[in-house]
Amino acid sequence: MRKTIISIGIICAIILVAIAAAFQSGDSEVIEEKSPIVIEADVIMPTKVSRPGCEETDSCYVPSIISVKEDQTVTWSNEDVAFHSVTSGIYGEPTALFDSGHLDPEQKFSYTFDEKGAFDYFCTLHPWMKGKVIVE
Repeated sequence: MRKTIISIGIICAIILVAIAAAFQSGDSEVIEEKSPIVIEADVIMPTKVSRPGCEETDSCYVPSIISVKEDQTVTWSNEDVAFHSVTSGIYGEPTALFDSGHLDPEQKFSYTFDEKGAFDYFCTLHPWMKGKVIVE
């Protein structure tokens, strides 16, 4: 029994050394190439904003006001467990500039602002959620 345990230990050690050698030989580049592209978010919809109260601390969209340059893309990320949206205008008066539709949890939406101005947006599902993009 003891010889069997020692043999298994030696085999495991050999396998680990082989794996470590493969990573050191440059095979790790293949793994990096297959990694997904991560899109950073400029604005986050944090957890629990589907309940009223975030408007009191101006934290429904974080940050709630963002300034960008003309022709810059803004990306919103839904970090909540509920559906949300990013819709141009104000609640009850949407504009046709942009609309993410319903965003699932962990889903992102991006829009490129190609003209200067101040652009309000809101969540169609949660009227207390609102934000603004200022394009300079």
